[in-house]
Amino acid sequence: MIEIENLTKQFGHKTAVDHLSFSVRKGEVLGFLGPNGAGKSTTMRMITGFLPPSGGDARICGLSILSNPREAKQKIGYLPESAPLYNDMTVIGFLRFCAGIRGLNGSARKEAVERAIETCFLQRVAQQSIDTLSKGYRHRTCLAQALLHDPEVLILDEPTDGLDPNQKYEVRQLIKRLGETKAILFSTHILEEVEAACTRALIVDRGRIVEDGTPAELVARGNGSLTELFRKVTTLDRAAA
Repeated sequence: MIEIENLTKQFGHKTAVDHLSFSVRKGEVLGFLGPNGAGKSTTMRMITGFLPPSGGDARICGLSILSNPREAKQKIGYLPESAPLYNDMTVIGFLRFCAGIRGLNGSARKEAVERAIETCFLQRVAQQSIDTLSKGYRHRTCLAQALLHDPEVLILDEPTDGLDPNQKYEVRQLIKRLGETKAILFSTHILEEVEAACTRALIVDRGRIVEDGTPAELVARGNGSLTELFRKVTTLDRAAA
């Protein structure tokens, strides 16, 4: 459902993403791991059509993000890094607004908002102004907007960033449940999230894929430690330089 082919992004002389190719199937949760500056967010912005690639293409449910951007984007629920919110709106008002942008009206909009609030455990703060929310609830509100139109594909950039341990657990469990019926790509630099939520993971460094496998396979390659594998494959070339 997500097909990435030779995706490349250059900023002047710097290559941020270097001919990435991978796919994510329905029912798969793919963790996108890498150190800061590895090209994770840039890759996600290209996949979702927010940033034009220098080369290659991304297809969402068979639709090219380059030649069919509108149709492809309709298939995606996107949680960007530091997603924007309107602080003067209530949670339910913001979600109604986002649902309207997605073309949902009447009973369809009402049902979509109620479903998103329930899915993201926002019932307690639904009538509350966004500027009064804790960081955890603000993050859940951002996630809820990505789910409103029940997309087939979810692209989540650091979905647990800034959450406390209980909130991280809830979001990871939610991602696992959603991954049973959707194709999910989410970026993280928190290694424990691979075993907690992923069916498969990629490790990227300097815009290239350096490892690809199930959590168990990656742990085995690190002699029982994902941390050791991560350090090995993301620091060797820096040490040589």
